[in-house]
Amino acid sequence: MGEIKKVSGPLIVGSGMRGAQINEVVKVGKQELMGEIISLRGEDASIQVYEDTSGLRPGDKVEGTGAPLEVELGPGLLAGIFDGTQRPLEAIREKTGIFITRGVNVPVLNRTHKWDFIPKAKKGEHVKQGDVLGEVKEKNIMHKIMVPKGVEGKVEEIKEGKHTIEETIAIVGGHKVCMLQKWPVRVARPIKSKKPFDQPLITGQRIIDTFFPIAKGGAAAIPGPFGSGKTITQQSLAKFAQADIVVYIGCGERGNEMTEVLVQFPKLEDPKTGRPLMERTVLIANTSNMPVAAREASIYTGITIAEYFRDMGFDVALMADSTSRWAEALREIGGRMEEMPGEEGYPAYLSRKLAEFYERAGRARNA
Repeated sequence: MGEIKKVSGPLIVGSGMRGAQINEVVKVGKQELMGEIISLRGEDASIQVYEDTSGLRPGDKVEGTGAPLEVELGPGLLAGIFDGTQRPLEAIREKTGIFITRGVNVPVLNRTHKWDFIPKAKKGEHVKQGDVLGEVKEKNIMHKIMVPKGVEGKVEEIKEGKHTIEETIAIVGGHKVCMLQKWPVRVARPIKSKKPFDQPLITGQRIIDTFFPIAKGGAAAIPGPFGSGKTITQQSLAKFAQADIVVYIGCGERGNEMTEVLVQFPKLEDPKTGRPLMERTVLIANTSNMPVAAREASIYTGITIAEYFRDMGFDVALMADSTSRWAEALREIGGRMEEMPGEEGYPAYLSRKLAEFYERAGRARNA
């Protein structure tokens, strides 16, 4: 445990942090605000705090958790609305009202709902990480329950029937397995190889399909000035693109634009099922008035969820609106850390961060 040495907006410096690790999540102050270590110098750690730091002062405690920033993966994600660090906004509203209270702690996925688990693996079968143990029906898709990271061996026991996400559904190689998994957001989910881009993505927008075709598994950017229609185009792609699952990240967007998505998606009819489009959508909402540090994490949260559904065999359309505001968040954090700026004040590692993000897209064979 350390203590706060300096407070500079969303960035704090903690002293006495020997033994801490880069990207470790910490709890800061009496309200245990969530933060992440982004730099270590001796026993001092620079921490970006994902909540408002008003009221923090030098001497307040900083406590490490020993784990990186992770997302919860499992049944219950679809139709979910989360903030940049995967806090469930609807559950928070029910608990504290329409304004997010600092330090609020709400489970990401419902811990009491029972899902009807249908086994696909058989007792005695040898399975490894990523293999499908069974399925549960969520909305209009069959959500596949996969063997979690680091687990391999024979299926010693597998249970059919209704279970919560924390109850044991199988025992594999001596490990108890439940439907809930956790994955660090800054680590790409493992793949065996990437497949070639040999299939077009039908976007539903004639001008894009004709003049700017996109391949399935490919990545594309929509450059343009403010008010030119970038957000409207992305919303149209989310609605009509040929994809099974949509993950929409509002990264630093205006609140009214995210509200428009939240209002429209439940009303739009999915041409595949006739049900509301929201039922196959996951929304990550980090609006421009939310803490800037959480904006930096939001695209990693979204793409980890997208990779999870990709590993099940679904086609996933990921919209990040917008990476320019994400870059502005990096610039603000870098400035507060007194890093050497690059072009236009952005940190020198911006191009690498962008490349890492775009490289996580693709058609892949599971590891």
